Amino acid sequence: MPPSRSRQVRRAQARKAEKVPKAGWLAAAVLVVVVVLVVVLVAGSSSSSEAPPLTGSGYPNVDTSNTRYVGGPIDSSNVATLAIAWKLPITTKSEYGSYSSAPIVSGGVIFSQDLDSNVQAIDLKTGKVIWTKSYESPDQGPNGLVVQGGMVFGATTNAAFALDEKTGRQLWSVTLARNVHEGIDMAPGYHDGIVYVSTVPGNTTQFYKGEGVGILWALEARTGRKLWHFDTVPEDLWAPTNVSINTGGGLWYAPAFDEHGYMYVGTGNPGPFPGTSQFPWGSSRPGPDLYTDSIVKLDASTGQIKWYYQLVPHDLYDHDLQDPPILATVGGRHVVIAAGKGGIVIALDAETGKLLWKRPVGTHNGHDNDNLYALKGEYSKLKLPETVYPGLLGGVIAPMATNGSTVFVPVVNHSVTITSQSQTEEQSPLEGEVVALEAATGAVKWVQKLPSAAFGAATAVNDVVLVPAFSGKLFAFDDSNGSIAWETQLPAGINTGVSVSGDTVIAPAGIAVESGQTPEIVAYRLPGNG
Repeated sequence: MPPSRSRQVRRAQARKAEKVPKAGWLAAAVLVVVVVLVVVLVAGSSSSSEAPPLTGSGYPNVDTSNTRYVGGPIDSSNVATLAIAWKLPITTKSEYGSYSSAPIVSGGVIFSQDLDSNVQAIDLKTGKVIWTKSYESPDQGPNGLVVQGGMVFGATTNAAFALDEKTGRQLWSVTLARNVHEGIDMAPGYHDGIVYVSTVPGNTTQFYKGEGVGILWALEARTGRKLWHFDTVPEDLWAPTNVSINTGGGLWYAPAFDEHGYMYVGTGNPGPFPGTSQFPWGSSRPGPDLYTDSIVKLDASTGQIKWYYQLVPHDLYDHDLQDPPILATVGGRHVVIAAGKGGIVIALDAETGKLLWKRPVGTHNGHDNDNLYALKGEYSKLKLPETVYPGLLGGVIAPMATNGSTVFVPVVNHSVTITSQSQTEEQSPLEGEVVALEAATGAVKWVQKLPSAAFGAATAVNDVVLVPAFSGKLFAFDDSNGSIAWETQLPAGINTGVSVSGDTVIAPAGIAVESGQTPEIVAYRLPGNG
């Protein structure tokens, strides 16, 4: 019940009390107290459902809407007082770093997965490890966990698994990758007793080498039993005849779920890109290459398609629409907000999939329509060599956040120079920025430059937004104007987002980008809280 409605009810009750005879004052007083208490409880319940959670939700992006919007005591008035509470070394080492997931908090425990797929339960208060489950299954990331119903769900490079939340004992494991061309790079989704895990067309040994199909699997949470699957790309990979070089699709982040039983997924790009000498400009995969680079709305219980919106038909430049879709209510309308490596943020009507607005962010240099030229066979408008912004490591790589009125977008400005159909060079600087957009229109509210690439997710906390820079700087920006409310240097670089639980910020600095840096999980806490 909105506050204005609460006031109306209280005024009405006061007027009724004035008309009660004196002989019934005690009963009337009791009635008024009861009614007022009910009104307050209803109003409180309503406001708390609209307020951001204090986390501890167990979901990788704070809630099932993927908002990455958190409440609690941390805000612009005290964020600068955050101090280190504890540190925990990250010992995994790989060419992709040590860590690329968002720590999950549930019941006062942090659940953490490194890039060898190993899982730890860590006491939120002290940083002490409670249990460890080792997999030693290298992953390039992003990966991660979801914690629901007393179980911890995650994946190795080729299989989904469930662990007992209290002990780390494995309850089940199901292999999903069908061949050496496929792998898994995501934190699972969870909704109503079902776990959702997708394959992608590659793993740490190879990517986009052909015959890799991104498949979304729905698994029974209790047993791991396969319930249904949705092929994000067709098994024949769009080829009129079997062309073994084609590949594509898959999910990189958890879906969003609404209250009506629907889920919203963002999908990866097709390959090869831009093409091969025999099949230039993606001609081995003619047509739009559905459902790559798309937002797809599915029935969460059956996998049946409700609608789809494809941002980049016949993608040439690895411009995934891979970030976790965000569900929000803007001006009374339910919307889906999405972005990806193409560096374009979009808002769609959640009921129909209709495009409401589209906003390029970061650096673009005139190649956003090259895919349409290739789709139409207008190859004379395309040439090589060519430098393209955003490049393979550019655009919106990490998840966004929203407080309902503003969308906070981490952006990487980086180009790729395409020298031939199968060769690329990436030599431009990796630069980062945060762009704040109006959720209703996509209009730019403010832009704040970062000292290095924004490979880590944004996290909105009351009236500040936390964004890490790849070099290891962690910033808290005022959400209204982008001014810096706090900054700190982490012990190593970071290519993932931070997590917030109550008075604590958990920052996984998982990649040494400079000599002498040591990967660690660092917990920052407000003073006076131990």
